[in-house]
Amino acid sequence: MDLTSLADFNAVALHGGFGPASRALDRPKATLSRRVAELEDDLGVRLIERGARRLRLTEEGLALHERTRGLMTEIQEAGEAVASRAPVPRGRLRISAPVVFAHVLLCQIAARFALAYPQVELEIIAEDRVADPVEDGYDLVIRIDPRPDAQLVGRRILSDERLVVAAPGMSIPSASAMSTNEADALQVPAVMFAAAPPGALWNMRTEAGDVRVIQPMPVLRMSSLLMVREAVLQGVGAALLPRLLVEQDVRAGRLVCWGTATGAPVEVWALYSSRRLLSAKVRAFMDMLKPDTGMV
Repeated sequence: MDLTSLADFNAVALHGGFGPASRALDRPKATLSRRVAELEDDLGVRLIERGARRLRLTEEGLALHERTRGLMTEIQEAGEAVASRAPVPRGRLRISAPVVFAHVLLCQIAARFALAYPQVELEIIAEDRVADPVEDGYDLVIRIDPRPDAQLVGRRILSDERLVVAAPGMSIPSASAMSTNEADALQVPAVMFAAAPPGALWNMRTEAGDVRVIQPMPVLRMSSLLMVREAVLQGVGAALLPRLLVEQDVRAGRLVCWGTATGAPVEVWALYSSRRLLSAKVRAFMDMLKPDTGMV
């Protein structure tokens, strides 16, 4: 089996067509079509059904794509690992990161990295789903409070905490009115993150050191913490948000902090597949996430 043809087939399957794959790889569409046809002839099966407006993978094509795309990535990275002995990182670097982290911190780090390593093509995808480095083709994934996973290795890059915040115009419950009993938790209009479990209470520690319980009454649910923050700034309700996202608003007086959520701190980790060699480009980006960046 010709590996170049296999790589071209996987690119067409990944990008959903010869045209998108041609643009992504900067290679002629006719070349990709010829390579895929040669692979089909070599295997003796049809891998792609070509329609007038779109294509789809056959059952054999889907099976081949699922079983080889990770292997092709590893072969490419093995070559990059050899090249990484050179002092300058190079090649494409794809990173998946949570939306808030990407917008608040990672964009600045990415800019510094791009200036420091112009031979690396850096691509950052801001998304709140749990991406798989191998299956989704990422060199590095950034996760919040990740579960233990034998397939991933990395390190903690940031500790954060959640704050209960509201607009200054919203009535702040007094200490005497705020209950310490979950059964009598104070009900407060709230803007909720859509992924938050229903019925969850906010246990928070006030500036005075008291632990209080609030029962958020959802008036608005949003799929992004950035959207939640904006609604809170408009006075819609209180919210439980990362300090990373709202610290500047609290300092500027745009928001008021009622208290800090109790429990373990929030941890942000940078992870990569334990099955892959750590390339020079990934190592260089990890170095940008070290304590001297102000992250941890």
